Amino acid sequence: MSNLIKGKIHDWETVIGLEIHAQVKSNSKLFSSSSTAFGSKPNSQVSLVDAAMPGMLPVINKYCIEQAIKTGIGLNAKINNYSVFDRKNYFYADLPQGYQISQYKYPIVGEGKVTIDFKDGSSKDIRIVRLHLEQDAGKSLHDQNPTKTYVDLNRSGVALMEIVSEPDIRSADEAGLYINKIRSILMYLDTCDGNMQEGSLRADVNISVRKPGDQYGTRCEIKNLNSIKFIKQAINYEVKRQIEVLEEGGVIEQNTLLFNTSTGKTRPMRSKEEAHDYRYFPDPDLLPLDIDQSEIDNLENKIPELPDERKKRYINEYNLSNYDASVLTSDKSVSDFFDNVIKVDESLKQSSKIVVNWITSELFSLLNENNLEISDSPISPENLGKLVRLIKDDVISGKIAKDVLLEMFNTKKDPDKIIEEKGLKQVTDISQIQNIVQEVINENQKMVEQYLSGKDKLLGFFVGQAMKKSQGKANPKILNDILKERLSKKN
Repeated sequence: MSNLIKGKIHDWETVIGLEIHAQVKSNSKLFSSSSTAFGSKPNSQVSLVDAAMPGMLPVINKYCIEQAIKTGIGLNAKINNYSVFDRKNYFYADLPQGYQISQYKYPIVGEGKVTIDFKDGSSKDIRIVRLHLEQDAGKSLHDQNPTKTYVDLNRSGVALMEIVSEPDIRSADEAGLYINKIRSILMYLDTCDGNMQEGSLRADVNISVRKPGDQYGTRCEIKNLNSIKFIKQAINYEVKRQIEVLEEGGVIEQNTLLFNTSTGKTRPMRSKEEAHDYRYFPDPDLLPLDIDQSEIDNLENKIPELPDERKKRYINEYNLSNYDASVLTSDKSVSDFFDNVIKVDESLKQSSKIVVNWITSELFSLLNENNLEISDSPISPENLGKLVRLIKDDVISGKIAKDVLLEMFNTKKDPDKIIEEKGLKQVTDISQIQNIVQEVINENQKMVEQYLSGKDKLLGFFVGQAMKKSQGKANPKILNDILKERLSKKN
């Protein structure tokens, strides 16, 4: 599949690299014991260290180090036994120290890769340059007062993992797949909650364009995008903008950009800094990290089943398609829900495709209508498993099952109880269905004659009439067989 974009004069190739900022899932900050809870009162979670009071010294949070190592292992990356915290010097009002404690030359995690999967079954490796730990800045609030800017330091010092990719991404869609994959791995590892709305996961996007085969063009960086939808929109707009500039004979200026979600356009924020602009040097208050290999090995042994491994298991054990397995494993909560449904009954392993359909089609539809995540589903995996088993055992039809599912969603009731209360059990009694069929034939003699004259498609009419008389409860297979038999005897 070609990702080339047609300009007015040339074909162009997009070159994208991503810097993903993932907040480490921990109860306290990277260098202090302050809480990391989201949504607290402004400046209520700020220690003297976070506020950079004179004489205050940072103390490394060991748990955050372990979380970064686990993430590196999940990214198939090299874990560095030796790493150094540096001071990255720049001034913002929400950066009380006047510098950020980050990593540069000696990061905790080195080169790795993740694999993204396409709908057609193909895949692509995206290389990772490094993962480094750093502290987050505070938050400037510009909308609280028309003449003043307020600063909330609750976020100051929160541990971030910055995951830097090589410029291997060639389209907005690939960028979306890559971020989804990274987010999925982080959530499986429980090293980041992946909540983009709360800012736990956000991305800076570096974009350039070039004619195929040429050297990389001048890149621009779009800062602080916290939704895959906006990331894709920003990429598509910026690519179009750069192509238009170049085809009109202009040059791309290396800028840091902001994306306006209302207009769908990028705008310059400042000229793009290079590493030397930040005057990196080792933080004199922090000793280098010297991590024993046995500690790394111990953490590796605790790594849970990750998306790619789980996907292989679904394909091998349940004969699911590559696409279905990818949909399930892209979100850990969905995958866990599926596993718990299958556990309800051993026989459901043989009906895994049916289970997938009921989750990704019927249940997803109800959840989307009510703006709910699967983790908040009123329908438990156990009850959905029972419902699928009832369909398999011909207790209810697939059509009635949809009504039962809705009732389960609204009431959280067991499907057996709903079926009993509403008298929805499928009619499988042959004599009862025979009587219904005979009534339909007797009432529609003209249609019978047309059917016998060769209009075979009228069978659907008779099925519909019979199902109506049975209030949708007649077993469809038995009904079809009896109808065909009775109508053939009319010959």
